[in-house]
Amino acid sequence: MMPKEKPLWKGFAFRLCLLSAALVLCLQLGLRRSWAPAEKAGAAAARALPARSTEQRLGPARGSRKGGAGAHLGAGRPEAATASRRRVTYLRSSRRRDSEPACCPLQSLGSSRRKTIRWHVDLQPWASPTPSLNYEALRFLKYITTPQISCEHMNMNSLTDNSETIKKPWSICLDDRFSLVHRIKSKQCRLYSLGLSSDDNQFEISMANSGCEVHRFDPSIKSAHIQEGQHLWNHRLSIDWRDPNPAVAAHKLRSRAKKLGTILNEFGHQKIDVLKADMESAEWKILENLILEDIVEQIGQLVFEVHIHWPGFEVSGNDSTVVRYWYSLLKELELKDFRLFHTYKDLLKPQMFLKKEAFNASSCYTLSWVNTRWK
Repeated sequence: MMPKEKPLWKGFAFRLCLLSAALVLCLQLGLRRSWAPAEKAGAAAARALPARSTEQRLGPARGSRKGGAGAHLGAGRPEAATASRRRVTYLRSSRRRDSEPACCPLQSLGSSRRKTIRWHVDLQPWASPTPSLNYEALRFLKYITTPQISCEHMNMNSLTDNSETIKKPWSICLDDRFSLVHRIKSKQCRLYSLGLSSDDNQFEISMANSGCEVHRFDPSIKSAHIQEGQHLWNHRLSIDWRDPNPAVAAHKLRSRAKKLGTILNEFGHQKIDVLKADMESAEWKILENLILEDIVEQIGQLVFEVHIHWPGFEVSGNDSTVVRYWYSLLKELELKDFRLFHTYKDLLKPQMFLKKEAFNASSCYTLSWVNTRWK
C-alpha cells in the first residue's frame, strides 16, 4: 500500500512563515540602529534643558545676548547645545561677579566715606632712640606745663555777680580775638560739663548766671533731667569712653552711657563752646573718642582734669608706652588747631607719676585749650 503524501501547500506555508519571521527580525535590527543617534540627541537635549530652565528662572537681567544666541542655536545640534550651555554658565558667573557691588548702593556709603574711619590715634615717635620712661616723662611733663598761646583774660568775675570762690581754676579764655566772650555777652554760649559725683559745680553755676546754656552730665543724679534755674540742666547720663575699635572685645554698656556725638544729635546741638571734663581717669579715653569721631572739631574750648598717677581706664602697656600714648593724644589736639593756654598743677593731690614719686610731678593737672579756628 502506497504511503499518503502531504499536501504541498502545507510545506510552502511553513517556509513562508520562516521567511517572514527573518524579515521582521532584520527590520527591527535596522530600526534600532537608525534610532540610536536620535536617542543620543534627545539625551543631550535633556541635559541641556536644566541650563535653559535656570536661565529662564534668573530672567533676562542675568543673561546675555551671546548666551541667548548660543542656546537658540543649540536646539538644532546637540554638540552646539552642550558648548553653548558651557558658555552661558561662564558668562552668567562673570556677570554675577561684576554686579556684586550693585547690591549695596554707593550712596549709602557716602556719609561714612566722607571721613576716614580711625580706630587708633597716630603715635608720635619715641622721645629717644630706644624707649625710655625717663625721656618720655620729661617730654610729656614739659608739654603739659608749657602754654602754647597766651590768654590775658581768664577771670569770670567780670561777667557775673556771683562772688563765691571757685574751688578749682577751670580756666576759659575770654580774649576778644576768640568768640567765646562775645557769645557769652550775647547769651548764646553752650557749656557741657562731664563729671562723676562731683560737688564742685561753682564753675557751671557761674557760667549759667552769665547767660550760658549749661548741661551737666552725671550718672549719679536721681532723676533723668533736672533743671536748676533758667540756664542749668542736669542729665543722668555719662559719656561712653569705651574703646571704639570693633576688634576690641565689646563691653556691656549701661543704659546711661552714650557717645558724645549721640547726645549732640539727640539734643539737636551742633556746637559746644566749652567742654569741661572731670572724669577721674576716664578722660584719656574720652579724649581719644572725641578725636577719632571728629567731635572735637565741634568744640570751642576744652578744660580737662587729667590724672597721671596711673595709666587710666582701658589704657594698657608698660610705663613708657603709656606716656607716649598720652603725649600722642595731646599732639592730636594740636593738629586740630587746639592750643594750650593754661595749666594748673594741683599740689593738694598726691605727688605721683605712674605710681612713683618721680619727676616732681603731681598726680593731677587741669589743662585748658582753645580751638584757634573756632567761629
